[in-house]
Amino acid sequence: MSDIPVWLNELPIGAGLDYASVLVFALTGALVASRQQLDLVGFIFISALTAVGGGTLRDLLLGRDQVFWVADPTYVIIAALAAIVVFFTAHLLESRYRALLWLDACALAVAVPAGVAITMKLGHGPVIVLIMGVVTGSFGGLMRDVVCNEVPLMLKQGELYLSCAFAGAAGALIASAVGLDRFTALLICAAVTLILRAGSLRFGWSLPVYKPRPPRNF
Repeated sequence: MSDIPVWLNELPIGAGLDYASVLVFALTGALVASRQQLDLVGFIFISALTAVGGGTLRDLLLGRDQVFWVADPTYVIIAALAAIVVFFTAHLLESRYRALLWLDACALAVAVPAGVAITMKLGHGPVIVLIMGVVTGSFGGLMRDVVCNEVPLMLKQGELYLSCAFAGAAGALIASAVGLDRFTALLICAAVTLILRAGSLRFGWSLPVYKPRPPRNF
């Protein structure tokens, strides 16, 4: 069984989304590494951590036989190549932080449906699908930001992030519940996630935040 290519054992949509999310998240990791002025090995480490972090946690929580990048090391190779490209080209960007924000938004919109697709394929219920969509989409970026001592994008006040992932996964579940095919459901998931995140970045969309009040004396 170990000699069978991973794409024969995986839902093609889920595997394809995993490849895409690994590539784009790896680019974001390399951009953060450039902001921290790391060496090439540091670039590769941060890119790989960002690229496979969310999917690794997903696979461990779901108890899959093998973590996706262990079954197919091509994912890690893609992350390393992305890191090398950014190492030699990051200086050409006018604003690396702005590029990071928009690449991260695209990565989120790909990774959430990847998590949803694989969790659905394994036959889990709606609650687990929601959670795994959020985990796959957000935890790689969280690891990247924490390791590089950056304010995590998913926790920045006044921006939508986790709620985008949650809404996208919920959109896929609703689409499936009303009888749409899985491909269409995943497209809806990606679209909802990207539109909400892009709206937050471009137009300042946000949810109300907690505002403390003076304690009562009675």
